[in-house]
Amino acid sequence: MKIALVGYGKMGHMIEQSAKSFGHEVVATVDSFSPDASVKVSAGDGDALARAVSESGAEGVIEFTSPASVIGNIKALLPLKLPLVVGSTGWNDRMDEVRDLASSCGGTVMHSANFSIGVNMFYRMVEEAARLVNAFEEYDVAVWEMHHNQKADSPSGTAIDVAKRVMSGFKRKTEMVTDAFHGRPEKNQLHVSSTRCGTVPGTHTVYFDSTADTIELTHTARSRLGFANGAVHALENLKSMLDSGKLEPGKLYGMGDVFPGMF
Repeated sequence: MKIALVGYGKMGHMIEQSAKSFGHEVVATVDSFSPDASVKVSAGDGDALARAVSESGAEGVIEFTSPASVIGNIKALLPLKLPLVVGSTGWNDRMDEVRDLASSCGGTVMHSANFSIGVNMFYRMVEEAARLVNAFEEYDVAVWEMHHNQKADSPSGTAIDVAKRVMSGFKRKTEMVTDAFHGRPEKNQLHVSSTRCGTVPGTHTVYFDSTADTIELTHTARSRLGFANGAVHALENLKSMLDSGKLEPGKLYGMGDVFPGMF
């Protein structure tokens, strides 16, 4: 497949390596700041972005930029009607807007807060653990995550997804709190806390705690390679399923749609 990469920072470089290792051709690397991107586009210039991707001959696009840029990039790329995989986070509150845009223009976008296959298996484990622990009133639960000090959003999109899966099974938690507490939390509040330090690729932990013991479930990323490989596999599956008619264009999809039966 001919792939265009929008965003050519550390993740973009790793995705390029991953795509090439799987036999794909990276026909464009588009960025506003990276000195070695094949195409420089001014931040916010959607027309130039769309033109660069269109002229590259790409058959699919992977977008990994920033919360400040992602919505403008999606708006520029969706009308091209190429399979679009978005790894940027920090836009959960704009999902309905993107879904409506995809429907109106016929473009297709697939999004995940985390493309790591290991993280998506972790999601399933958390769901099952929350369901089991929910039966015992003596247990409380909390979520914590840690990332490198260059990450722009907090908490991470992955932590929010983990928290949603906790709440789906742990019925006593009905409100997610991502700010610091300045008083005693209510029993229905699930605390999601964050730390930013150094070069940590990403660590997410769920704590189930009682007076008798603590159960911890942790996923620790060793590098960004898992995210890169997962994003490329997601684009492969998205394009294949669109070509075969298993998925319809004009929609917003998630990991469970492009990896059916797995996540």
